[in-house]
Amino acid sequence: MPLSFRTPLAKLFFGAVPVLVLAGTWLVAKTAVDRLLYHDAVLTGRSWTAYLVENIKDLDDIAKGAKPSADSQAFFDRAQKAGQVFRCVIYDPAGHVRLVVDSLEKSADGRDEAKPKDAEERDAGAKKPDDDDDEDLAEHNPAAARAIALGQPLINAEEGEEPGRPEFFSEAYLPAIANGKTIAIVETYIDQTEKRNEFRRTSALMSGALLALIAIAFGAPGLAWLKRSNEKRRAEAHIRFLVDHDSLTGLINRNKLVDETSAALSELERTPERLALHHIDIDHFKDINDTLGHGAGDALLCGVARRLAKLASDHDRVARVGGDEFVLLQGRPASDGAIAATAAEIRRQLSSTYEVNGQTVNVSVSVGVAIAPVHGDTVVRLMKSAELALYDSKIAGRDGVSIFSNEMDEELAERLRLERAIRDALASDGFELYYQPVVEMPKSRLCGFEALLRMRDATGAIVSPALFIPLAEQMGLIDKIGEWVLREASRTAQAWPANLKVAVNLSPAQFARGELAARVERILAETGLAADRLELEITEGLLLSNSVDVLAELRKLKALGVSIVMDDFGTGHSSLSYLWRFPFDKIKIDRAFMLALEAEDRANAETIVKTIIDLGRSLNVTVTVEGVETVRQVDFVKAARCDQIQGYYFGRPMPQLDLAAYIATACLAELAAANEAAAPNRAPSDARPGLVGA
Repeated sequence: MPLSFRTPLAKLFFGAVPVLVLAGTWLVAKTAVDRLLYHDAVLTGRSWTAYLVENIKDLDDIAKGAKPSADSQAFFDRAQKAGQVFRCVIYDPAGHVRLVVDSLEKSADGRDEAKPKDAEERDAGAKKPDDDDDEDLAEHNPAAARAIALGQPLINAEEGEEPGRPEFFSEAYLPAIANGKTIAIVETYIDQTEKRNEFRRTSALMSGALLALIAIAFGAPGLAWLKRSNEKRRAEAHIRFLVDHDSLTGLINRNKLVDETSAALSELERTPERLALHHIDIDHFKDINDTLGHGAGDALLCGVARRLAKLASDHDRVARVGGDEFVLLQGRPASDGAIAATAAEIRRQLSSTYEVNGQTVNVSVSVGVAIAPVHGDTVVRLMKSAELALYDSKIAGRDGVSIFSNEMDEELAERLRLERAIRDALASDGFELYYQPVVEMPKSRLCGFEALLRMRDATGAIVSPALFIPLAEQMGLIDKIGEWVLREASRTAQAWPANLKVAVNLSPAQFARGELAARVERILAETGLAADRLELEITEGLLLSNSVDVLAELRKLKALGVSIVMDDFGTGHSSLSYLWRFPFDKIKIDRAFMLALEAEDRANAETIVKTIIDLGRSLNVTVTVEGVETVRQVDFVKAARCDQIQGYYFGRPMPQLDLAAYIATACLAELAAANEAAAPNRAPSDARPGLVGA
């Protein structure tokens, strides 16, 4: 764990270090001052002792008990008025007091009168002289004797306590040596008050400078290290947060929701309680992103997240599990009524007005509810049940609440079967391509095929593309499937006659992945198909999703030489606007108009189809009509001068194995028509080309 002020170890560390540094500095300074005072006392004592030896001629006699001479007494009187030494005691070599000179008592005469009170107290433990000793001798002083025995100075530091004494002084016992012989022990009382204050001031200045240098040398790097450590800690905490949370809303993400739902389901095994999983989706959120921009979409998502978090109780968890999808995991619901009431309140609170980047946005939400354990006793099953309930809510018209039912369970089972079939088909090359012919008018000449994706279930029956293609898109597999379709269709078409083209539908997912033009170019190179024989069909919905990027990619594709086709023209939102924004090579009129020709209001459908055909001709764009199935429909589009026709009338989608026979029949029919036209005396045949009714 990185060190920071928030950890107990860091608090102890950063609290103890300054104390240790200050204590260490104080100890070093005190030791230095004590050593300096000690050496000063030694030097002063030695100087004073040497001074006595040099100036007191009868020092040897005084040490033996004689009174000082007049010259010596005069010297002592002068010495009392100068220097640091304010008291002097002379001992004989055995440690007996012979003379006390005390400037504080103004006395220098003899043993008993001159001896100060503190000396008496200090010498109280000294032994009494024997009866046969001279009664004039003072008590024995062990300190003086010890100085002789050790052969070195003996220094005692004292704090002044009695009135008149210095604030701080030292006692120095030093031998007085004359002619190489110790003749006395001199105890000097040295006033070191000023010295101590001076040393302390100097030490304080040096300690302050030392601390300043330490602070400069270690403080700045320490603070920088601490800053980096805290930044690293915050970054690691943010990474840990992002592992379990959505970076935009701050809610827990799908992975964390799965973990917590799994833990909650485990608790249900030991209690009679239940869980409710509310799956919420913002209706038409994509339109908001497209019209107001992704910034507004993000702001709306944050607003929804805040409202949903306010609805949650202490037992609930709120997560963002997809782009515009949220989940409220309701813990400890009291009853089915409480669950339904919560779902209704979620819909009411979230389906409201939002202020998004200064604009008012009205949205609605759809809610799907699943209850554990009745609707699922595992995370996967419970979430699938809630998704199915949400899907049911959307089918019912959105802006509503749907609770999972047993009927939906069958849909879930079917969905799971389809998902497994899709994955198996992709893994084992189990998809197939069927080809529906496209016929050129007015001669009904075969000009190409549209490749249509097919898949079989476990029984071998073909699954409707309307079922498995949307599911493959939801599973995120349609891009891989689409690339397989492009490659397989190009490989197959490369073996056809050079005048036949192949059309392939593109999915928005293939554009979303990016670099589609580069992939198409690579596939054409691999299969050897000429670019002008490939038609790529897109729907208007793709252009609505991100028109700028899509149009840019379409221009790259067109630069390769392939044809770009707008499929299902006339049923979208803004078909006409894209005809002038991008030079499409072909537009395909949706089969819904052919169905409308069979209805009572067919006049309107006929007018629209004719208008689209005329528009295409004026723009020099090929027009193909889809869904042509009857003779009357063929006659109508011929009369409207349509360029191409596609539909059951000319052929249903067929597998690759049937293509060779169909193409051969078409070629023979075209050849027969050409021979018939070349025979001037032959009567025209009423028979339709061989493709008709194939």
